[in-house]
Amino acid sequence: MSPTQRERVRDLLDHHGRTYADEAGITLRDKPAPLYQLLTLVTLFSVPISAGVAVAAARELFAAGWRTPEHLLGSTWQQRVDALGRGHYRRYDESTATALQESAEHLRAAWGGDLRRVRDDAAGDADGIQERIARFPRIGPTGAAIFCREVQQVWPSVRPFFDQRAVDGARDAGLPTDVGRLAALVHDDDLARFAAALVRREFT
Repeated sequence: MSPTQRERVRDLLDHHGRTYADEAGITLRDKPAPLYQLLTLVTLFSVPISAGVAVAAARELFAAGWRTPEHLLGSTWQQRVDALGRGHYRRYDESTATALQESAEHLRAAWGGDLRRVRDDAAGDADGIQERIARFPRIGPTGAAIFCREVQQVWPSVRPFFDQRAVDGARDAGLPTDVGRLAALVHDDDLARFAAALVRREFT
């Protein structure tokens, strides 16, 4: 890595290297509850709405106690709408309140409430994980890419994962766009933060 690249990477990590999961108050671990919380966050991201609003809405949902599919399914539709409203998640609050219920139901029915089964069913392959996550209500390919970008923090088999937005950010920052060369710029444990930084720099 050239001195210039080293400086750019350090600057990106220092100023933008915070994952959306961390900002939403998710202590991401390879456990069912935090992985479900990441799925919830990704569901909120999967409409044309600002990242800040999606994160704020996620924090409201978690503050209400809906950190597992069981707890979410114990809430009413109106309670979810109200929580989303407190996070200023407008226009999509009613449809998202429904999507969150459908997502929790799908997680329980298809995967026994544990997203680690998605990873295992895909043999840890990032493409296979994306395909399965994209089948959840509301999420689709873009949301599935966000999920993999963040979950690589705790699922090493997904690494290195840079979606198109991260690669575009690397190009804009004057960094390599080849995934292997890009990944070599940081330690494996920093890949999720680095990918997030490449995306988040667009908005500053």
